[in-house]
Amino acid sequence: MKYFQIDSNLFVKNRKKFMAHMRPKSIAIFNSNDIYPIGADSTLPFEQDRDLFYLSGADQEETILLLFPDAMDSKHREILFVRETNDHIAVWEGAKLTKEKATEVSGIQTVYWLTDFDKIFFDLMTEADTIYFNTNEHYRQAVETQTREDRFIEKCKKEYPAHQLAKSNPILQSIRGVKEPEEIELMQKACDITEKGFRRILEFVKPGVWEHEMEAEFLHEFVRNRSKGFAYSPIIASGNNANVLHYLENNQEVKDGDMILLDLAAEYANYSSDMTRTIPANGRFTDRQKEVYSAVLRVKDEATKMLVPGAIWAEYHKEVGKLMTSELIGLGLLDKADVQNENPDWPAYKKYFMHGTSHHIGLNTHDYGELKTPMKANMVFTVEPGIYIPAEGMGIRLEDDVVIQESGEPFNLMRNIPIEIEEIEELMNK
Repeated sequence: MKYFQIDSNLFVKNRKKFMAHMRPKSIAIFNSNDIYPIGADSTLPFEQDRDLFYLSGADQEETILLLFPDAMDSKHREILFVRETNDHIAVWEGAKLTKEKATEVSGIQTVYWLTDFDKIFFDLMTEADTIYFNTNEHYRQAVETQTREDRFIEKCKKEYPAHQLAKSNPILQSIRGVKEPEEIELMQKACDITEKGFRRILEFVKPGVWEHEMEAEFLHEFVRNRSKGFAYSPIIASGNNANVLHYLENNQEVKDGDMILLDLAAEYANYSSDMTRTIPANGRFTDRQKEVYSAVLRVKDEATKMLVPGAIWAEYHKEVGKLMTSELIGLGLLDKADVQNENPDWPAYKKYFMHGTSHHIGLNTHDYGELKTPMKANMVFTVEPGIYIPAEGMGIRLEDDVVIQESGEPFNLMRNIPIEIEEIEELMNK
């Protein structure tokens, strides 16, 4: 891996939190992700299952984590199963986790080869009443592929029909949403790498460059700073492309007078950052661009202040909608009649700001975390309002990642990434 090894104490803490929520005499199993084929002998780059990584730090394929707090033999209360390595694998694929290295990475003392899993699992299931399955219940998930986890669950139900079933997901939603200090430090590193990419691009951009050239500049800076690359598919949208919320082509030439919406960010050690900035192609905002940009920035700044312990996610979005409505009226895009006659299920402001303002961020860009219960300190959220005006060929979105504090305003992990009009213009015209 490109990143520096993470202190295993983080994963020790995470496992303790998870096991504290488990029922008596229960086992929880977490499987690594598959390696997905492209065709012939080609595969997609491996990405570890984020729950397994969160609980073990093991960043390798064909890995299983077993948690059994009530195991009769204390050495079987935490077990990591890893793929057995040999000289042939080392030559062709590179070093894999040895048992000793797996313990060093995870803090788990008992490590077996994966070939021992079925025998040991059967023995431990004779002591257990309940098994926790790790299903994906994220509110935005839309998975069509059968995963390694799915296959395990299917097999386990057939072989152990008398055991009670439980879900790991509610526990993970609760504990993954509140970040440990080590996690916030890793996310800060991802944001700092993102900052380097953005500062690089401010010196590079001018009319006539292509969106994909900008993508290459970001990727260069990210990888040279130990990131795998983009935390999610990058959006580099000039002119009217910015009005396509998930524009991914990045294949157009930038024109003089365009605004360029940049929604992209680096990952680091599997932790995501998520940034959006919107900049003028020629280095100078027009008066109208300044007017709309300033409105979006005001909404972002005011929305950020609302992210405090006790806030409710759904109510927060309603309040942000009121802020945006006021700004859109000020910009002449809405009038009071539009607001008075609006559909409560689709308020008038949604014509120009149709997406949400904030989501959890962490090991996933749209991370696990409770949304129906009050917000807590050390939750990390994005703040990303936008105004999209196809008739003016302009879409502006601004986004930072912030950490909720015990009191006061959130701490902005992207506080050093330029966002003010004057600073952006100055850097683009050095």
